[in-house]
Amino acid sequence: MSSDCKLDRIDLRILSQLQKRGRITNVELADAVGLSPSPCLIRVKRLEKAGYIVGYGAQIQLEKLGDVQVVFTEVTLADHRREDFIKFVAAVRDVDEIVECHLASGGYDYLLKFVTRSVSHYQSIIERLLERDIGIEKYFSYVIIKTPFIKTHYPLETLFSQNHH
Repeated sequence: MSSDCKLDRIDLRILSQLQKRGRITNVELADAVGLSPSPCLIRVKRLEKAGYIVGYGAQIQLEKLGDVQVVFTEVTLADHRREDFIKFVAAVRDVDEIVECHLASGGYDYLLKFVTRSVSHYQSIIERLLERDIGIEKYFSYVIIKTPFIKTHYPLETLFSQNHH
């Protein structure tokens, strides 16, 4: 199974189940997707080897650990040469508090998601980035007040099954 092959509905069901319940046993997974355990395990191993499954991890409830401040930041770069984008991404990749970085179309270049201790902690990180001269022309911050929900799984069967167009 190469990473560009078509997945069938059972593969999608397996991926869907695993992203919701990473610690599910193979027997429970096989039952959930309508296979016997041995073929199910073979499929999971194939999906891992092909790079569809890149890891398993715990989802942490940050609020139980203490207060955090989430900030989304639009960043516009001063220049738009290939090397400017490479330089920017290389610089922000190593900032632990930046947990997502998206190149976007529209009125700005990047959308970053920060998770910090406070607004002042966020501001100190931004100031350090500006001092590093990594090409930031301007930025705009959105301090998140409340997050009603975050889905940690993708609607794989809706997005990729043959029945939905």
